[in-house]
Amino acid sequence: MNTGPTEQNTSSDRPDGEAPAAGEPGAAAPPWKARWAAVQPWATLLCRVALAGILAFAAYTKLPPALSIQSVEAYQLFPSGLAEFIGITLPMLEFALALLLLVGLATRYVAAATGVLMLLFIAGIASAWARGLSIDCGCFGTGGAVAPGETAYGLDIARDIGFVVLAGIVMLWPRSPLSLDRLAGLYR
Repeated sequence: MNTGPTEQNTSSDRPDGEAPAAGEPGAAAPPWKARWAAVQPWATLLCRVALAGILAFAAYTKLPPALSIQSVEAYQLFPSGLAEFIGITLPMLEFALALLLLVGLATRYVAAATGVLMLLFIAGIASAWARGLSIDCGCFGTGGAVAPGETAYGLDIARDIGFVVLAGIVMLWPRSPLSLDRLAGLYR
């Protein structure tokens, strides 16, 4: 029976007896990685809930559907029938994405879809700006023609880029507490 102190080999079995360098197997993770691992799920939850709130509010402000149809028609990108279809279905899509983000179901895919939707919004706003249209984007409420000095295309695009960043964070790091994905065993 050995009653003496036990020796632990901290040299990672290297012949020179030195500890492994960063990036080598057996090396300790840098402190920032441990902090990120602790913060990331909560950051994702915050982004997820923020996006859900943004989408739900945007959908709510487009009701009744006539307001949404008016906003889509103002962009002058689609024939009347297609603009009407988009105007009716867009608030429903936004509500559905908001609900899925809120409960955390299919988080990575819903965040990707949200990011694509925001990129489409950016393209539509940029198109209206490039064509010299004077419209309100209709993102949060009624859209339509406005006086030339009342447009805020740059701010609208910057805001939507911020939403794309939020969606990107959720898409790249979908693991978060209070999600159905977690209950299903995804993104642990």
